[in-house]
Amino acid sequence: VQLQASGGGLVQPGGSLRLSCDASGRAISGGTVGWFRQAPGKEREFVAAVHRRGGSIYYADSVKGRFAISRDNAKNMVFLQMNSVKSEDAAVYYCAADWSLITSSIGVASDYDYWGQGTLVTVSS
Repeated sequence: VQLQASGGGLVQPGGSLRLSCDASGRAISGGTVGWFRQAPGKEREFVAAVHRRGGSIYYADSVKGRFAISRDNAKNMVFLQMNSVKSEDAAVYYCAADWSLITSSIGVASDYDYWGQGTLVTVSS
């Protein structure tokens, strides 16, 4: 399984950006795909995920109402729409996937088996 994250770049505060996670090697429709981020000097933190069972969606409180995760099974891709971006959203964003994740582990980075390389989001006016 390979994951390719893309779409990062420079965005102004209040602006929008859409990140993409392109999966190959296994159908994401049967897996859980999550987005995590890591800012300099900070630990990797959970952002959002769509779970394999029923497509339930989860968000970190810090992004709830501003970010939206979606999945396109036909394209085997997952997206993260980032709206009303804040300076504290600046980080390297990673997509991760797992095909046996339980819901209680949805926000636990170490429980995901597959990771993309990360895409940098810079927030600046």
